[in-house]
Amino acid sequence: MSIALAPGLGLLALAIWLYLLLARGGFWLARGRDNRDVPPDPARWPSVVAVVPARNEADVIARSIGSLLRQDYPGEFRVVLVDDGSDDGTAEAARHAARGAGTRLEILPGMPLPPGWTGKLWAVNQGVRHATATTPPDHILLTDADIGHAPDNLRALVARSEQGRHALVSLMAELSCANAAERFLIPAFVFFFQMLYPFAWVANPQRRMAAGAGGCMLVRREALEAAGGIAAIRAAIIDDCALARRLKMQGPIWLGLTRRARSLRPYGSAGEIGRMVSRSAYAQLGYSPLLLAGTLAGMVLTYLVPLALALFGTGLAQVAGLAAWLLMALSFQPMLRFYRVSPLWGFALPAIGAAYTAFTLQSALQVWRGRGGMWKGRAQAMAGGG
Repeated sequence: MSIALAPGLGLLALAIWLYLLLARGGFWLARGRDNRDVPPDPARWPSVVAVVPARNEADVIARSIGSLLRQDYPGEFRVVLVDDGSDDGTAEAARHAARGAGTRLEILPGMPLPPGWTGKLWAVNQGVRHATATTPPDHILLTDADIGHAPDNLRALVARSEQGRHALVSLMAELSCANAAERFLIPAFVFFFQMLYPFAWVANPQRRMAAGAGGCMLVRREALEAAGGIAAIRAAIIDDCALARRLKMQGPIWLGLTRRARSLRPYGSAGEIGRMVSRSAYAQLGYSPLLLAGTLAGMVLTYLVPLALALFGTGLAQVAGLAAWLLMALSFQPMLRFYRVSPLWGFALPAIGAAYTAFTLQSALQVWRGRGGMWKGRAQAMAGGG
């Protein structure tokens, strides 16, 4: 780094963090949570069908399906599991978990994947079509096979949707954060997501910004149909946000943090988390080499330059770098509290940012090698428009 450029870079990095804290929708405060401003029960509880796509999920499917079947929901509710070519006994594990639940669970064998579809969305589409074929429900709960739901989750989701006539109510499921790799990378994953999509802006009908979290999305059926159904996003890698954009054109949407929906699958290593991030990072950039270069440069300026200047700079450059680093650490504190990890991790955000920079570059390399968007053994990136 040129000594002459150091003060300017330090002031630019500081300006970036001042903007993020003061003018980016308060994303860092982590205020958008489903346990705040709790809506009242609706006058009538609408009907709901949960659609669960599953491909080789035998290790978690019993807990996931079991949590859905135990929902304390006063209205009509059933579950459709789409077994997407599993060869590990996923369907059998789900049937075992549903013993005593009567006909509330239906298991639908998935059809072969047609061209132009991602595997997950093809499975979801089959489930939605099956769920709406006879008596169409008022709402459809789109949830992943590795998500566990608290008994009151559906009730809370529907109450919020009915109160605001939302086209979409989505929850960012609480991810596993138990081992060192998870503590290092998982809170930052949600922090960066909120930075990209401030939840307050997502909920604001005056803003075009839209986002959803695919692990838990309650969709109003009429809004989904008006948006073109799942087929409208058939090739999207970041399918939750693609669907949210279409649904926001049909009505208000809401996205928040929760402890009512939790991921059942831990990440055993930083490499596993990296693969999860790199699956969609380059798709987020529209597969653009120019945007990739700009993003990598921006990550270096935002996360690494402040640390370098704080440790090795002098004068104004060092002061600006240190101030940016402190603001960085401060902004991370609410998310660290949500995930119950030490506030000292805030000072590690430059290193965490460097890791995510590497994951982003890895994502582009995978696409260029024809291995992008890997999900359950399928390379799906660049399958078509999103």
